[in-house]
Amino acid sequence: MNAHPNTSHSMMLSPNQHLSHNHTQAHTETHTEIELDSFAPRILTWFDHSGRHDLPWQQHQLDTPDPYPVWLSEIMLQQTQVATVIPYFERFMASFPTVQDLANASWEQVAEHWAGLGYYARARNLHKGAKQLVDIIEQTGKFPQTVAHWEQISGVGQSTAGAIVAMGVRADQYGGDRGVICDGNVKRVLTRWAGIDGDITKTATTKALWQLAERLTPNRDSGHYAQAMMDMGATLCTKAKPACLLCPVQADCVANAQGKQSFYPVKSKKSPNPSKFSLALKLVCDDKTLWLQRPDTGIWGGLWCLPLAFVKKQQGAKNTEAPLLATWQQESTFEAEYNTAEQIIFAFLQAEQLLNIQQVNLDSPDTVKHSLTHFHWFLTPLIMTLTIDQGMRLTQTLQQALQTLSWVDDSAQNSLAKPKAMQLLVSG
Repeated sequence: MNAHPNTSHSMMLSPNQHLSHNHTQAHTETHTEIELDSFAPRILTWFDHSGRHDLPWQQHQLDTPDPYPVWLSEIMLQQTQVATVIPYFERFMASFPTVQDLANASWEQVAEHWAGLGYYARARNLHKGAKQLVDIIEQTGKFPQTVAHWEQISGVGQSTAGAIVAMGVRADQYGGDRGVICDGNVKRVLTRWAGIDGDITKTATTKALWQLAERLTPNRDSGHYAQAMMDMGATLCTKAKPACLLCPVQADCVANAQGKQSFYPVKSKKSPNPSKFSLALKLVCDDKTLWLQRPDTGIWGGLWCLPLAFVKKQQGAKNTEAPLLATWQQESTFEAEYNTAEQIIFAFLQAEQLLNIQQVNLDSPDTVKHSLTHFHWFLTPLIMTLTIDQGMRLTQTLQQALQTLSWVDDSAQNSLAKPKAMQLLVSG
């Protein structure tokens, strides 16, 4: 990404540069060159006096730039609040102080440290990315130095790559890449300041935002600017009740002038997420419970879970009771959710005539609601006791299908790397 001199010709987005209201509208009010050029200095002055300087990943950057803690924190901060991330970041840095330590760790160790943070594909990408970075370091003697090279690392997109280069590489100090960021916080700041009223989920608006982000990012010290913009969105230009009186750029902010701060950013409304309902089968044999390690891909990839059986909610039932599915194939909506081990278990329990419960009360106080990106998941625990013979035969069948399983007692469950929903189920 080449540096763009801030004193070049105007890169203002013309009021005419937009699409129809029926589609994406990438439109901003014009700002003068003086306003454009003074944007970064105003942001940086505010950050020096009022920004956050005590975040744990910042403390690793006081002497020599280090991409590792920046990369680690940026992956964790994707769709997660700073306050939630801090203890996880500190645990990772204590256990894996270098990228080599993280690359050499087992997936079970990484998953155990990540458990509860959510969006588990990030943990997979983090572990894979660590191995990729170690390979690069062994070949070149250093971390990737450009945005383009960082984008080749698993789980690193354009804005994350920009943040790492800006704050962890600081290549712009010697004529290298600037790090330009345009994450959710930055988009909120820019859409309000520039009056960009196009749908931020649309390509045209995204392009306009990136153009503006590049125009405003200084050629030097893009690391401090990136941190300042993140802080602006997180502490001043918040989704609700932005602190406009304290904002360093409120004098020429379009949203502030319009009194329409809550209007920005514009994002098309999506349909409400559907709900899915599952039984979390607690199969007990000889005082031990069966746990499955889920496949690497998909929801909760690589983590330990109780076997799941989907149920069909009765529409309009006052007590939200649900008849148990006769077979897993009958509900095509849920068919893809079943993994091989759960299919085997479901068939085994049917053959043993253990699935004789026709209805399950999903209003049970033990039911756990777990919200994912695309649906809400209601998990109701159901305890089923197997004989020693049944447990041995089920284990043999699963092992023959190359499934990873473990029978553990209640005290050992805490050591399993499992998602938060499973933690709630076994602790309830």
